[in-house]
Formats: sequence, structure tokens, C-alpha cells
Amino acid sequence: MANTKSAIKAARKSLRNAARNKTIKTRLKTLAKGVASAAKGEDAEKTRAAAIAFSSALDKAVKGNVIHRNKASHGKAQVAKHIFAAKK
Repeated sequence: MANTKSAIKAARKSLRNAARNKTIKTRLKTLAKGVASAAKGEDAEKTRAAAIAFSSALDKAVKGNVIHRNKASHGKAQVAKHIFAAKK
């Protein structure tokens, strides 16, 4: 248990941040699944729209220090492969 005022505040803050990060990461996973399912279909426009939404969410997660920028870059590269495959 925290003993000082600052440690108590830090513990509360840690819980708030963990809850926020969990919701953002869950949303990212959901959007990634949406891109994968759209890529399995034949609709290139739907795949492109899902990829744009996912890329935007990745950028916002990086901006909020939820994920590392390299993880976002990797995710965007994987999405680009889906878009390229959908065009063919």
C-alpha cells in the first residue's frame, strides 16, 4: 500500500491510465479484425475504409503514448499489404 500522498495519487492515476489504455487497445484489436475480414471479401473500397480507420486509430494511440510508434508502423505496413492484395 502507498504511504505518501504522492504515491497514493500515483496509484490512482495508474488505475485511470490502465483503464484508458485497455479501451484503446481493445478498439485497436477490433479495428484490426475488421480490416482482416474486409480483406477476405472482394470489396476493395470497404477494405480501404477499414484500413484508414485502423491507421488513424494507431496514430492516435501513439500520440497518447498507449503503443510504441514502431508497433504502429508495423501495423500500418501489414494493412498496406491487405490493401495492395485487395486491388489485385
